[in-house]
Amino acid sequence: MPAPTATSAHDDAASPGSAQPRRALVTGGAQRLGREIALALARAGWDIAVHFGRSQQQALATVADIRALGRRSVAVQADLADEASVMALFEAACAGLGGLDCVVNNASRFEPDRPETFAYAQLQAHMAPNLAAPLLLARRLHALHAGRPDAARRGVIVNVLDQKLENLNPDFLSYTLSKAALHSATRMLAMAFAPVLRVVAVSPGITLRSGDQSAKDFEQAHRQTPLGRSSTPGDIADAVVFLADAPAITGVNLTVDGGQHLVPLPRDVMYLTGDPPK
Repeated sequence: MPAPTATSAHDDAASPGSAQPRRALVTGGAQRLGREIALALARAGWDIAVHFGRSQQQALATVADIRALGRRSVAVQADLADEASVMALFEAACAGLGGLDCVVNNASRFEPDRPETFAYAQLQAHMAPNLAAPLLLARRLHALHAGRPDAARRGVIVNVLDQKLENLNPDFLSYTLSKAALHSATRMLAMAFAPVLRVVAVSPGITLRSGDQSAKDFEQAHRQTPLGRSSTPGDIADAVVFLADAPAITGVNLTVDGGQHLVPLPRDVMYLTGDPPK
């Protein structure tokens, strides 16, 4: 597999105009929630490495939009299920931005399975990109920042989890188990990597349509929360920006879901508002 490389949207990348630029890698940053996070960080003054798997054109468009905000940005391809590719991703992001201060582990494999259909292959397919890749990127960021004298510039890891972890049901079994492991890893990494890194997490609620969910069913599910609305992509992006800039916070998971986690459900909400899974 070829090593990831940084891909520029334009040759004349804008200078960050800062003596101490802040640089973040956003996995899955080409589209959907990852794009919102990347743009929000850029508006807050971060230079961004936009990771993508297969969505190169979307990644280049996101890079162009970030540069239009006056920040530096590169697009970097990698397969998060492959250890060598993840290692190369980190190096390419550092090379493209001149270092890294933050990693947002947003990209996830999200496929349905249940205990009745459990198989090794499905769990293994989720664990590599959803757990192993974030662990490896955290290890690399810690190594990069170890011994850094400026404590105010310590690095930060933001793991994107799921409100499901506080409202368990047996749908999406392998995905949920991978996120539960990453939730535990957030606390363990925060302990192991302090004071060099802060490690935090954000758990979105019903934020974007999933699978074959219709717009009508999504809107119904979005409003069936204690606050009458679940999280929007902007809500999640704002939470990531807040945590990335919160020097006294580590080892915590911020649930941003309109209170969805307070309403126990026997099935995943996308199945309760539409047709049952096939």
